[in-house]
Amino acid sequence: MMEDDPPRRARGLVNGFVPPVLDGCDVEELKNYIARLQAEIGRAEAAIARKEAHRGAADAFFRKARE
Repeated sequence: MMEDDPPRRARGLVNGFVPPVLDGCDVEELKNYIARLQAEIGRAEAAIARKEAHRGAADAFFRKARE
C-alpha cells in the first residue's frame, strides 16, 4: 500500500463500529447503551438533514441561475 492510499475499512464495519457483546450486560447497562445509540442516531439524522438542506439550497441557486 502506498502512503497516499486511504486506509481501507474492515468488511461489515461502519466507521470502525464493532457491536459489543451484550450477554454480560445487565438491564440498566443495556438501557444506557440504547440511549447512547439513540443519541448517535439523532446526530446522524441531523447531519443528513444539514446535507439535504445544503444540497437543496445549491439546487435552488443553480436552478435560478439557469432561468
